[in-house]
Amino acid sequence: MDIDAYLDRLGAGRPAAPDLATLRHLQERHLATVPFENLSTHLGEPVVLDEDALFGKIVRHRRGGFCYELNGLFAALLRELGYDAALHAAQVFRPDGTLGPPLDHAAIVVSLDSEDWLVDVGFGRFARHPLRLSAVDGQPDPDGVFLVLDAPHGDFDVLLDGEPQYRLERRPRPLADFIPMTWWQTTSPESHFTRSLTCSRPTSQGRVTLAGDKLIETVDGVRNEVPLPTPEAVHAAYRVYFGMTLTRLPVPPGGSPLTHDAHQPDTALT
Repeated sequence: MDIDAYLDRLGAGRPAAPDLATLRHLQERHLATVPFENLSTHLGEPVVLDEDALFGKIVRHRRGGFCYELNGLFAALLRELGYDAALHAAQVFRPDGTLGPPLDHAAIVVSLDSEDWLVDVGFGRFARHPLRLSAVDGQPDPDGVFLVLDAPHGDFDVLLDGEPQYRLERRPRPLADFIPMTWWQTTSPESHFTRSLTCSRPTSQGRVTLAGDKLIETVDGVRNEVPLPTPEAVHAAYRVYFGMTLTRLPVPPGGSPLTHDAHQPDTALT
């Protein structure tokens, strides 16, 4: 891996040591600079869970991705920097409180200073800082208060402001374990990735999301939606807000490259 190129993508310097302060800084920079997006599904691009392919997409071509891509590559970077980092599967809680299928999310667990830390740069709105898995009290974060609870089979339930987010497996998994679910997420009509088009990242004051031809900015808790009237305006929004220069626009569900669905929610799930 070209570590310096990846760190340059994040706007971060090469760290002196693999410590907690550096891990926190790298997570913040990753979230701020690499968007959560599912454009490949709507551009007809394959999502390849291979570190070289992910490096080319995220670093060389300055794109984003979703959980398997973002956390898969970030875990590889952390290992190159000397961290004990591994991918762990998770099941996402649905709005009705039931669990989604196994392996429908991938997160990172970093073992550091005799503690395990949850690091996640691929879940949309989530913690901006590492979460201590052994903590018994709520952990304040810029995006809310996170609580980690024991779950059956030694797993962990992660809550945000009292709402369950996902159930994290205790055992680590290789990136290849997520290939079948990547195929399902990007092809099944039941997947929210095939039914929505989103590109999103946190900002210092909230979050910015481009959903179809709707630009959604949340600043200090105030949400503002702006419809973008032309394809040129959509191209400009990808470039200005996400640093992405696209040669063509993704085709939204049920639409065409020039007719974007303006009714996508301001959410970014797995």
